[in-house]
Amino acid sequence: MTRWGADDERGALNLQTPGTVLDGVGAARSGRVYSLGLPVQRSGVPHVAHRPTPQRLTLTSDSDAGMFAAFGAAPGTGSHEDVVVLPTHEATHMDALGHVYAGDVLYNGFPHDAASTYDGLQRCGIDKSGPIVARGVLLDVVAALGELAPGYVITPADLAVCLERQQVSLSPGSVAVVRTGWLERFDPVAGLTYEQPGLGVEAARFLGDHDVIAVGADNTAVEAMPFDGGGFMPVHVELLVRRGIYLLEHLVVEQLARDQVHEFLLVCAPLPITGASGSPVCPVAIA
Repeated sequence: MTRWGADDERGALNLQTPGTVLDGVGAARSGRVYSLGLPVQRSGVPHVAHRPTPQRLTLTSDSDAGMFAAFGAAPGTGSHEDVVVLPTHEATHMDALGHVYAGDVLYNGFPHDAASTYDGLQRCGIDKSGPIVARGVLLDVVAALGELAPGYVITPADLAVCLERQQVSLSPGSVAVVRTGWLERFDPVAGLTYEQPGLGVEAARFLGDHDVIAVGADNTAVEAMPFDGGGFMPVHVELLVRRGIYLLEHLVVEQLARDQVHEFLLVCAPLPITGASGSPVCPVAIA
């Protein structure tokens, strides 16, 4: 059982309080707005092989002229509508606490098989999280260490160097955003590469010990790939399963880094898809 009780499904978002939200609001000083989300499209962005590419399908268009006449539409008046089909872990997205399990359990000891094909997750779905409104802290590892090699495992010492260099700190209820530089080097022709720099397990524990509510990065899994120490997604297990800390993947942080914005208000609202293991998001940073 976690510190928030045997029935808790929100995890570290319990640390989000009116006080921490106001701390985030206070971090917005210039009013500059940054979109941290990738475009949702069929090509040109990273796609994981087992996930189908998103499909935007036209529902109505100007080719359907006249179909709205019964509703009072004059000639030359109509509407365009779409249907979008995409994985919940497509492009920039937020992992629900029920995304990963270990030892046959999800976060807070809920059974991993408390799910069904039709209804999805019965516990710890993305609909249980709610929006994130928090003080965001950019940990610019690239600026501190230089270009990271494929597969580089970020350590607690690396993160400490970033915090000292940037003269910022992590606070309870904040969100840590890690810049690895991987997304900036992504080649859409070559496609997604397996070897990526990212967090190691000890770095994940370092962030968790600061009581962050979420950890985001500009790579595919937040953690280093191949996975630190072997095994399957050990950073996901450490943060999602053991600590209830949410993950934000494929964040676009290059402009934040270029403008040396290291502290900001972060707003991120997942779609409340009942039973889903994650949701596409377009987080917004306000400096």
